[in-house]
Amino acid sequence: MDNSFEYEIGTPGIKWNATEKAAWLAQTTIKRSYLEQVVSHIHTLSEEFDVEQYGALSYSPEKYPLFAIKTRDWDNTKPTVLITGGIHGYETSGVHGALTFLAQKAQQYSTEFNILVVPCVSPWGYETINRWNPNAVDPNRSFYANSPAEESAALMKLVQAQHTHFLAHLDLHETTDSDESEFRPALAARDGKEYIADIVPDGFYGVGDTENPQHDFQKAIIDSVRHVTHIAPADSDGNIIGEPITQEGVINYPLKALGLCASVTDALYTSTTEVYPDSPRVTDQECNMAQVAAIIGALEYLKHHHS
Repeated sequence: MDNSFEYEIGTPGIKWNATEKAAWLAQTTIKRSYLEQVVSHIHTLSEEFDVEQYGALSYSPEKYPLFAIKTRDWDNTKPTVLITGGIHGYETSGVHGALTFLAQKAQQYSTEFNILVVPCVSPWGYETINRWNPNAVDPNRSFYANSPAEESAALMKLVQAQHTHFLAHLDLHETTDSDESEFRPALAARDGKEYIADIVPDGFYGVGDTENPQHDFQKAIIDSVRHVTHIAPADSDGNIIGEPITQEGVINYPLKALGLCASVTDALYTSTTEVYPDSPRVTDQECNMAQVAAIIGALEYLKHHHS
């Protein structure tokens, strides 16, 4: 591997300033429509669910309204579960997996759980197929007070506005080939660091919390997903994305320390799902259904272990 890889924006070893960030923003393009592909689906769900607009992105409020969908028979004596997708807008099955879960499965779990679904936290990222927001900020490292990402701040405000304790949070993500071809090199360039290549895992994996790993809960998710798609093997070092696996298809991150979305509720049970859409072995629909299977695996576990 040629280690002299240089990202096309910026000077190696020097952090980006406003000029580089503007150059980066200038080369982003709108590639698909959030209103047509996501909001249209959300509106069809309003017959069976409560749909709430919890904000809009300042970049273009009319193009980027932010929506949350809640099960109807909300009751604070029931455990509450948060499902988020599209924190990184380019991770498509996170968005459409959340919508598919609502359309096909959420109703049957609403007797036991209050379910709050935010299918697309970062709609500008959805349209530009991007990891960052227009300010070259990663919303998924921005879940802390005075957040630099308005996407993250809006979600934190929504969670607080529920005035309820969350039992679980599933945050739906993907790991893509473009993580290595574009997004990690861009991150290294932005931060003035050297880019060190890694291997994109071929298959599904989950990320638990280093401080609260919940081994059996993560296993229930993996076992549910393996009926839909293959589980990512560890690399020759026993790692997935540089982290040691704790069991098949599971790694842990310190959620709070990294400002990750899965820390937003302080729920006892959290998992960040990671689908691999670039595998020749899967279709887009299978990726969506893998996200649904992850949610169902989690809810079934909670039904039997936390009722």
